[in-house]
Amino acid sequence: MPRRPPSSYLLAVALLLGLLLWLAFGDLQRFQRAPPPAEEGEGTTPTRVEYRLSEAEAYAPRLIAQGQLEPVQELALRVQRAGRVAALPVAQGADVAEGETLLRLAPEALEARLAQAEDALARARAELAGAEELRRRELISQPELLRRRAEVSAGAAELAELGEALDQTRPAAPFAGVFDRLDVERGEVLQPGETFGRLVDDRQLTASAWIAQREALDLAPGLAVEATLLDGSRLSGELTHVARRADSATRTFHVEATLDNPERRRLAGASASLAITREARAVHRLSLALLVLDDSGALAVKHLDSADRVVVTRVTLVDAGAEAARVAGLPERVRLITLGGGFVAAGERVEAVAADGNGAGAR
Repeated sequence: MPRRPPSSYLLAVALLLGLLLWLAFGDLQRFQRAPPPAEEGEGTTPTRVEYRLSEAEAYAPRLIAQGQLEPVQELALRVQRAGRVAALPVAQGADVAEGETLLRLAPEALEARLAQAEDALARARAELAGAEELRRRELISQPELLRRRAEVSAGAAELAELGEALDQTRPAAPFAGVFDRLDVERGEVLQPGETFGRLVDDRQLTASAWIAQREALDLAPGLAVEATLLDGSRLSGELTHVARRADSATRTFHVEATLDNPERRRLAGASASLAITREARAVHRLSLALLVLDDSGALAVKHLDSADRVVVTRVTLVDAGAEAARVAGLPERVRLITLGGGFVAAGERVEAVAADGNGAGAR
């Protein structure tokens, strides 16, 4: 008959089994509370995003501003000397050429005085010629010769002064245009500085406008400008001036454009909508929903690199409409994240799927 083990031995075995079970279950629970670190190269499943291949295109943005049209040249005509209006050789509204006489004042005695001055100058020059011959023969003194020369100079100056005075009695057009207004009548006496009419050259028009400072930074003379009139017709020209200093009250910059008016339409003083075409830039056209803010708060776009990692690139908004925006600053050829961009961050590797279901040749 087998011998039974003593009770103390059984108790020791039971305690040993209990200790082993406690150690085993304790490690298991600790393992469940703290998962083991992942091995190098092991990770979660990449986030799935959709992308669209986009290529840059040339785009010339247009700036719209409200402007005012004026003649390229306009002048209030004034008389330079007093006189009575003797003749009105040009009718109001007539086209005139540069240098054409617009008004005649009575010359009074100017013509007679001018003839007298011409004769006096001719006599003084003849006397000077004789004096020079006598001087060569040492028959007169040097001071006498100088006196004769001074008489010639004085006569020439008087003749020029009288000739200018006579020209002032016949005001001429300083440029070609339209004798737009006549303010005097024949027989009226005018004083120096009084206006007698207005001359307008509207073969070209000057369009002026005020541009906000954020829009004026890249404007420069030479840019194409198109003016749309109230009736829908258009005039073409180019930007000729951009102010170097903003208006102190409105912080806007004054700009001017010269527009061709080949039909000589009566547009001076009218308003027009000006479209200034900026220089063409390489831009990408994309949905407004794809615009995000980077860590510094600047406008940016998320796209993919060749290794399917997320790249956040800062962009410049060139133009925006109700449906799409045009931005500059992206590579010429780029894979734009169109779906899932809100769930991924810069540098994160993703599972990239083409939006059209075919990603071949996209990288």
